Amino acid sequence: MSSVLYDTPGPKAKQRNVIYTVLFVAALASAAWWALSVMADKGQLAAEKWSPFLTDPRVWTTYLLPGLGETLKAAAFALIMALPLGALLGIARLSDHAWVRVPVGAAVEFFRAIPVLLMMIFANALFAQFTTVSSEVRPLYAVVTGLVLYNASVIAEIVRAGILSLPSGQTDAAKGIGMRKGQIMRYVLLPQAVTAMLPALVSQLVVIVKDTALGGAVLGLPELLYQVRPITANYGANTIAAFTVVAVIFIVVNTALTQFASWLEGALRRGKRTAGATVDITEVDTDMGGGVAAEVAEDERGGRGGRT
Repeated sequence: MSSVLYDTPGPKAKQRNVIYTVLFVAALASAAWWALSVMADKGQLAAEKWSPFLTDPRVWTTYLLPGLGETLKAAAFALIMALPLGALLGIARLSDHAWVRVPVGAAVEFFRAIPVLLMMIFANALFAQFTTVSSEVRPLYAVVTGLVLYNASVIAEIVRAGILSLPSGQTDAAKGIGMRKGQIMRYVLLPQAVTAMLPALVSQLVVIVKDTALGGAVLGLPELLYQVRPITANYGANTIAAFTVVAVIFIVVNTALTQFASWLEGALRRGKRTAGATVDITEVDTDMGGGVAAEVAEDERGGRGGRT
């Protein structure tokens, strides 16, 4: 089916697509075969290099699972703090007051421009110099601080873009019934923008999970990637095997997050199609303390009385 952005391919185009697909699969298979051949020549496919992950449960109970738990803990702390902070910054960037909008915008752009690893290192140095945080938990604090500052700034832009993507008629209609700015944002704009923002927010959650590995590589946070070091030290030179297993675990976790987000987005869209995002008129009346909403409510009561 053709549209403005897409034309249905004809017979020749379909043939070309099939040929391109076959060539791509062949090239990918050739590259995989070459990589496996090189690994086999170097002895990296030997059974003893992979067997610890299959036969020794201590590799999982001592290293991989605790490392995964540390990764998820750091990501959860960062997400819990970055989401509300990013939402507040995004809303503040839409303020009509320049004294609010300008400094918030400057802060958001500042933290977006700095590499998250640099913020982690700087936070670690600050915790070491000016706080009494112990060296055992200092890497976790530094990693979470860096992730919160960076991802809150990114989430702020996601929230701002999601709200601005809504039709201006939504705001005009809300103003027409006398709603204040805070009520428009809370009852009209944010509920509709959440669905539009959800894919980008989940993508950022995946970024948070992956960026915890920076803390393990530089600050010594005992997260999942960091566990490659003790595994290779205690079970021989199986570095590639350890990195491969860790990569597979990251892929599984992030794929599960993406699939859950897709399901949640579909559920929200189905809920809006069936129920719609509505606000009870009495709730708006209570918040606004009368005004146009009170007149609307009075008209509705009069209309119901006339019909009965």
